[in-house]
Amino acid sequence: MQGEIKEGFCFNNMKALILVGGFGTRLRPLTLSVPKPLVDFANKPMILHQLFNFFLSLPGNLCYRFASGLTIEALKAVGVTEVVLAINYQPEVMLNFLKEFEKKLEIKITCSQETEPLGTAGPLALARDKLIDDSGEPFFVLNSDVISEYPLKEMIEFHRGHGGEASIMVTKVDEPSKYGVVVMEETTGRVEKFVEKPKIFVGNKINAGIYLLNPSVLDRIELKPTSIEKEVFPNIAAENKLYAMVLPGFWMDIGQPKDYITGLRLYLDFLRKQSSPDLASGSHIIGNVLVHESAEIGDGCLIGPDVAIGPGCVIESGVRLSCCTIMRGVRIKKHACISGSIIGWHSTVGRWARVENMTILGEDVHIGDEVYSNGGVVLPHKEIKSSILKPEIVM
Repeated sequence: MQGEIKEGFCFNNMKALILVGGFGTRLRPLTLSVPKPLVDFANKPMILHQLFNFFLSLPGNLCYRFASGLTIEALKAVGVTEVVLAINYQPEVMLNFLKEFEKKLEIKITCSQETEPLGTAGPLALARDKLIDDSGEPFFVLNSDVISEYPLKEMIEFHRGHGGEASIMVTKVDEPSKYGVVVMEETTGRVEKFVEKPKIFVGNKINAGIYLLNPSVLDRIELKPTSIEKEVFPNIAAENKLYAMVLPGFWMDIGQPKDYITGLRLYLDFLRKQSSPDLASGSHIIGNVLVHESAEIGDGCLIGPDVAIGPGCVIESGVRLSCCTIMRGVRIKKHACISGSIIGWHSTVGRWARVENMTILGEDVHIGDEVYSNGGVVLPHKEIKSSILKPEIVM
């Protein structure tokens, strides 16, 4: 079911709440250095992917070009005014980082700080005064761990068309028994019920963590720890006022290392399909690879598939990289081999070292020459002189 937006339609005071959350324990040791939304993903902090894609997806005509290569539609043309970050950990760090982007995007970015964890619905009640005004326009809610294509213009059309109280994005998965499944009418998108980790097949669509809500939804939420998925949405669905739209394209919750690596593959594949000029090319490149323009690549390297190399990195000669992220300021010395791993900011991997099997190096970690890491999770500011033969945390 698709509604239509009238020609020239403009949303006044359109707003969005991003559920940033707390300590990012699933992404440690990376989140020991920065809040989770500032962890790099594909050479940009996660939060910037959401801000850029949010504005890119909204209807409008004018656009800006930034050094990142993303095209961002002019915000004044659509009346977007404010993004609220719901956060309970280091809000001042987030705001300081986002100041320059607030100016570039000509948008107001504020924080709504929790003094205690409020779940996924409580933060909406806390930010109520920031989200609603006299316009009565719906607002977006996004989960900060999610990356996707964000077809928000289409979601607005869908929401206007069905006339319900809330819209959610759903995505198809291969193993629905691991998730809470959304059971919906295929023709209209009306949500019938939610089934948590079903033992028999009831559907293959799950909540994608992207919502468009009427202000009246806030009247359903008390200022206390509350789950929007398990408490609020089922009540709206019971009144036949909740509708789901199937998300086209890729989707991934990148809140833990394994899914982060998978998400990188999906994102780079998306860039390939978009013929993005940001993807690297050359005889030393295999598949989809991002290399920041300031990075240095030595002779005889073989890089890819599914690799992101950040700014200021030095990749010495003979290095082999696959399915990994190399963050800002990292040096990979001659003939090292890295696969299926995340190398944190300003770290070093020694000559002939081998790093694999979801090894995660925190900031400023130094792996010695000829050292092997098999799934090591190394906290920041450590020097590793002997091999890590099985997955373990190095304090």
